[in-house]
Amino acid sequence: MIHLINSGSATLDATGQQEQDGEPVMKPYWEITAQEAQACLDAVSWYPASTGYFRGGGYSSGFLTRGGMPMTMSRLNLVKGLGPVLQIAEGWTVDIPGDVHKVLNDRTDPTWPTHWFVPRLSEDDPAFKDVYSVMANWGANHASLCFGHVGADLISLASILRIPVCMHNVKESQLLRPSAWTAFGTQDPQGADFRACVNFGPIYGKL
Repeated sequence: MIHLINSGSATLDATGQQEQDGEPVMKPYWEITAQEAQACLDAVSWYPASTGYFRGGGYSSGFLTRGGMPMTMSRLNLVKGLGPVLQIAEGWTVDIPGDVHKVLNDRTDPTWPTHWFVPRLSEDDPAFKDVYSVMANWGANHASLCFGHVGADLISLASILRIPVCMHNVKESQLLRPSAWTAFGTQDPQGADFRACVNFGPIYGKL
C-alpha cells in the first residue's frame, strides 16, 4: 500500500463519510445531504499547522480516508527535451488496523490528511508488478488523487493534447485514442503514443 498524505489540507469529501448503496463515495456537491456534510466535518480533527511548513500558522485538517473507494492517482512530469508526460495508477483506498496506522502516521506528520492507497497490479507490466515498482517508476513523491477510475478518460484527453502517457494500469479494452495512432504501430501502443504525439506536435498551450 502507498501512504498518501497531503500537507495540511484536502477536500473533506475524501473522509469517505458519504455513501451510495452502502459504499463510501465522493458525490457531486448537489447530491450531498446535510447529514453527510456533517459526518465529513465530524471525521476531521483541526490541528495547529506545522510552522516548519506553514510559517503563518493556522490550522491543518487531519483525517483518515475510509477504505473501499475507487481512486485514480495521476502525475504530469515535465521532462527536458521531451515535454510533459503523464502517469496514471488506478486503485482503491484501504483500511488498515488502527494501531498500524498510528505507528506509520506518527512517523510522518499526524496533523495531515491520510489516504492508504493500493494500485491495481499486473504481472505483465514491470511498473505495476508490485506496489514498490509503482513508486519506483513514479516521477516524484507527489501526485493528484481523485475519486473513481478515470484513467481511460485522462488517456483520451492526453492524446487530444498530444501528451504521451509513460505509465498506466488501465485495461487496453478501455482505451480510446485517435485512429491515426495505429499508423505508429499496434504491437507497442505506449511507444506508438510517444511517436504520434511527437509527430503531430503539442496542442496544449496554444490559443
